[in-house]
Amino acid sequence: MGLLDNKDDIKTLVDGLNFKEKVDRSLALIKEAFKKYGEGLVVANSLGKDSVTVWDLAKKINPKIRGFIITTRFKPPETVEFMNEVVTRYPELNIYKSDAKIPDKLYETDPDRCCDILKVVPTRQAIEEMKVKCWVTGLRCTEGRTRTDFKEVEERDKGLIKLNPILIWKEREVWQYLALNGVRVNPLYGQGYRSLGCAPCTRITNADDERSGRWIGTSKCGGECGIHTRPLKANTEGEGI
Repeated sequence: MGLLDNKDDIKTLVDGLNFKEKVDRSLALIKEAFKKYGEGLVVANSLGKDSVTVWDLAKKINPKIRGFIITTRFKPPETVEFMNEVVTRYPELNIYKSDAKIPDKLYETDPDRCCDILKVVPTRQAIEEMKVKCWVTGLRCTEGRTRTDFKEVEERDKGLIKLNPILIWKEREVWQYLALNGVRVNPLYGQGYRSLGCAPCTRITNADDERSGRWIGTSKCGGECGIHTRPLKANTEGEGI
C-alpha cells in the first residue's frame, strides 16, 4: 500500500516522527501523487510560510510542477510585493483574483461572504481552468483548532484529491526547513505575524494558537476562509457537490 492510501494515525505521526522523517514522508507523498496525477497535480501557494515550504518540496520532486496563487484586493503591500517576486522567479505560478463588486467593509459585516467571493470562487476557477486532479496545500493539523481533523490525503469533492503533505509538521519544523534550505519568506513574518491573510483581517497576537490573529472580533476568529471547507467543484447545476 502506498502513502496515498495510508490510514496512519495523524497524532502518532506528529509526535512520533523526527524532522528528517517528516521531510522524507512529505517528499514521498508528493512524489507518489505526481507519479499518479502528473500535470493534474497543482500546488496552491498562499505565499505563507507553509505554502512556500510545500512549493520548495514540490520543486525538489519535479521543477515542472505548476501552482496557483489566490490574491485579493485587501492583501498587504508586503504580500503583493513578495508575490510579484515569487511569480517572476516561477512563471508557472498562475495568479487568480476576483474583481467582483462587494459592499464596503464586507469583511466586517459578513466575513464568510467576503472570503467566499474573494477566495473560494477564484480557487474554483483555478481548479477548473488548470484542470486540477490533485491540489497540494500547506495545511497543518497543529496550526489551530479548526485544522485538527484533516488528513494527509482527502477527497472532499468527488474527483478532486487534496494532498496535505506537511500536515504533521509543527511550526518550528517549518521554520527549520526554511532556514536549512534558504527559502525566502514573506517579510511580514519579520514583524511578528504567524499566520498571514488579508490586511483588515490579520493581526499580531500573543496567543499560542498560530491562527488566533485571523478575523479577530468576528465569528470566524481563528477560523477558515473556506477553501479547505467549501466545495471546490461544481455539478451540472452549478452548485457545489
